[in-house]
Amino acid sequence: MRLLITRPMPDKVLAAARARFDVTLRDSDAVLTGDELRAALREYDVVMPTLGDRFQADVFVDVPAPRAKLLANFGVGYNHIDVGAAKAAGVAVTNTPGAVTDATADIALSLMLMTARRLGEGERMLRAGRWAGWAPTQMLGQHMSGKTVGIIGMGRIGKAIARRCHYGFGMEVMFHNRSVVADAGVPARQVPMEQAMGADFVVVAVPGGAGTHHLIDAAAFAAMKPTGIFVNIARGDVVDEAALIATLQAGRIAGAGLDVYEFEPKVPAALMELENVTLLPHLGTAALEVRENMGMMAVDNLVAHLEGRDLPNRV
Repeated sequence: MRLLITRPMPDKVLAAARARFDVTLRDSDAVLTGDELRAALREYDVVMPTLGDRFQADVFVDVPAPRAKLLANFGVGYNHIDVGAAKAAGVAVTNTPGAVTDATADIALSLMLMTARRLGEGERMLRAGRWAGWAPTQMLGQHMSGKTVGIIGMGRIGKAIARRCHYGFGMEVMFHNRSVVADAGVPARQVPMEQAMGADFVVVAVPGGAGTHHLIDAAAFAAMKPTGIFVNIARGDVVDEAALIATLQAGRIAGAGLDVYEFEPKVPAALMELENVTLLPHLGTAALEVRENMGMMAVDNLVAHLEGRDLPNRV
C-alpha cells in the first residue's frame, strides 16, 4: 500500500511505517495545501495527516471516490477532518487517544505556574539585563497551593490535570462537562460552567470542533474573578480570542497562559504585548517519547487496515 506521511516524523515512526508500506514522506512542516489534500486522496491508499491538514467536506466533494481508505491521524484531536464527509466517501478516520494525556496535562500545569509566578516576565527581565537583584516586593505573583481550579472538560486530559492539581498542589477541584462524570479520579465537584469559570485557575481541556467553537466567550470571561488565571491547552478556536484580549486589556482577570491560538500560527500582537500572558508555540505533546508513541499508535491503525483487522482507534 502507498502511504503518504504529511510531515516529518521521529525516526522510530518512519522505520515502522517503511517496514510495512511504500512510504512517501512530505518533507515540510507546512500544512497541506488544497491541491495536496486532493492529491493525497487520489494517489495514496492510506494517509497519515496531522493538525492543520484540513480534510473538510469540500475536499471530499472534489474527490468523491478516493483511492485512500484511511486517514490515520497523528494526534488525538481531529477537528481538522470532517469525519462525516470522510465516512460518506468510504474513508475511515483514526486518532491516537491516550498517548498525549500526560504530556498535555504537564503543559497545563506549566502554564498555570508560569503565569501565576510571572516566570516568563522574570526571564525576559533577566535576559534584558534589567534585573538589579533580589527584593522583598519584586515581581510578586500568586501562590497555586490550596487554590481552586475549574476544569472545562473532564476527559482523559481533564482528569490528568485534576490529579496533578489535587495531589501536587492540594487544590480544590471543580469541573464542567457536557455529560455527567461518575468518577473524576479525585475529590471533585461537577458544576455549571459559570461556577467553574469562577475558580482561581481555569483550564480548558475540551476537544475542538463545531460543538465547542467559541465555548469560552465574553460571557464566560465575565464569570471569572479579577484574580483569576485562564489557561487553554485544548484548541485555539474553543476560545473567542478577541474576547480574551478585551478581557485582559481591561484588567478584568489577572492573566492567561496559552499553548494554542484561534488562527495559529498567527498570534495577535495584542497578546504578545501583554506581560501577564504566557505564550507557548503549541508544545502540548512536544516530547520525543510522546511523539514516538503517537506515531506508533497511528502506524498500528495503518497496519490493522493493511491486515483487514478492526481499527484500534476508529473515530
